[in-house]
Amino acid sequence: MATDPPLVPPASVADRLEGIRAPVALTGGTGFVGSHLVETLCGAGLRPRVLVRNPRTPRWIAGQPVEWIPGSLDEQEALERLVAGAGTVIHLAGVLRAGSDAEFERGNREGTRSLVRAVERSASVRRFVYVSSLAAAGPSSSIEGVGPDVEPRPISAYGRSKLAAENVVRRLDGKVPWLILRPPAIYGPRDTDVFQFFRLAASHFIPIPAGDRWLTVAYVADVVRAVLAAAGGDAPVGRIYHLGEPEPYRLAAMVRLLAAAGGVRAKVVPLPASVLTLAGRIGSGLHGLGMHRVAMTRDKARELTARHWTAATRESLETLRLSEWVDFSDGAALSWAWYRVQGWLG
Repeated sequence: MATDPPLVPPASVADRLEGIRAPVALTGGTGFVGSHLVETLCGAGLRPRVLVRNPRTPRWIAGQPVEWIPGSLDEQEALERLVAGAGTVIHLAGVLRAGSDAEFERGNREGTRSLVRAVERSASVRRFVYVSSLAAAGPSSSIEGVGPDVEPRPISAYGRSKLAAENVVRRLDGKVPWLILRPPAIYGPRDTDVFQFFRLAASHFIPIPAGDRWLTVAYVADVVRAVLAAAGGDAPVGRIYHLGEPEPYRLAAMVRLLAAAGGVRAKVVPLPASVLTLAGRIGSGLHGLGMHRVAMTRDKARELTARHWTAATRESLETLRLSEWVDFSDGAALSWAWYRVQGWLG
């Protein structure tokens, strides 16, 4: 049972919560971002519907007062039950890593297509929020970053599948108001991806891709606030919004900040792109053998070795009325504290 208070206290986002049309239906509610969102909704007295493969394994939201809808994105009947009578649908679920392009397409594009089909058949849904990814836009050739209106140029199978899912969501034009959010790399309590850098820092050795690379990042609480702003705020619908801190970080400086936030000293070691590419090939091979927890794949290596993963976010943040955010140093310190309490890091 979850015992920690919500990372985003309901009182701090009361105006957004008041604007949300209930009931709220979610995919991905048991995951990293989704579980924090569910806790805030439940803390506000809402009882969201959560799509879950197995209600007996609800992960982070065990004990929360939610309505379980057993099923997955490839079960149309379950999706029909999820959205029936719902006022707001928030789509967070997706495939983050896979061994083949087809797996990404099936989990992200086709899963979204099935959900949109269910929403189209419902007469109750008044807002659809899709949490996509900066990977759908692709990397930036400049530090200033890509804006929501720049032509997307994804470089990975994951990014292409998320862009394809966005195009499916656009089918709702004239039927159901929609908003698409593109967060960058998200970190914070319960994350297991950026966490790998925390684990490396704890080992006092952090390998990174060689070269001058800049990143936009987002603390998970800020992403939750953005989702609530999209679901219950007054931002224009039918638009894409980029999330993340307005100022990017140089990768080498960022990992040093990460180590310092945890009170550890770590050596930052630049690696040639060829080394990461080889590691990705090996990882994809292991995925093909059923080892799905391997973090590095060919797709992830392609993303890691891109020049800049930076987003132009100021206009989006202003439109969503998000005037405050967690700086990386503070967010990293909060993350270290949580990982240590959980026993993930010493």
